[in-house]
Amino acid sequence: MPNGESATGAGSRRVAVVTGGSGGIGSAVSRRLAAAGMAVVVHYAGSPNAAEAVVAQITEAGGTAVALPGDIAEPTEMTALFDAAEDRFGGIDVVVNTAGIMLLAPLADMDLDDFDRMHRVNVRGTFVVSQLAARRLRSGGALVNFSTSVTRLQQPTYAAYAASKGAVEAMTLILARELRGRDVTVNAVAPGPTATPLFLEGKSEELIARLASAAPLERLGTPGDIAESVAFLAGDGGRWINGQVLYANGGIA
Repeated sequence: MPNGESATGAGSRRVAVVTGGSGGIGSAVSRRLAAAGMAVVVHYAGSPNAAEAVVAQITEAGGTAVALPGDIAEPTEMTALFDAAEDRFGGIDVVVNTAGIMLLAPLADMDLDDFDRMHRVNVRGTFVVSQLAARRLRSGGALVNFSTSVTRLQQPTYAAYAASKGAVEAMTLILARELRGRDVTVNAVAPGPTATPLFLEGKSEELIARLASAAPLERLGTPGDIAESVAFLAGDGGRWINGQVLYANGGIA
């Protein structure tokens, strides 16, 4: 079967779409949901090799996955991805929006092109995918969007990024109420500092140590920590959690 799909994947098992599924957190989420028995669509925008590597890891562990591309801010491309997922696996039960970008600068110095690019991905992209999820998720399904603990930390240089994630939280909490009667939960996960390659890049050891010590648990989060939070919200244990923002940050805020 192409792209890592196995013949046993279609049919009765639950199906998850993970946007940004080739990234540091997205790949951990993809592997964790596959370990829970879900067939996983590993979405990517510009990293096909990384996405295929995640698919290979999942299939080698006995799971089912496929890598599919798309610009999350383009409805036509994401509709095609959802169509492909439904054609291949029969439906969609879980959508996890890990895709996003972070561009930092003091508000007074933020380049408006950077601002627009970040909001196109983080806000419009989340809106497009959430809209498709609202229309397509089967009964018993779950949508998990991604915010950030920075919305509560008021850290300098994060104004534009935090604003984009504040918008994500607003649409998430409202959509949960709009889906009354559908038996679909809608929540957001808000990670704190997490040791992904992107987060660690360009930071000194001193800065990393200072960030790690900020949480009472005195360490950075790991992608696996965040994936466990997502798996809880997407699984049977999270069915009574709805319209909430889950701060997965070790107590930093």
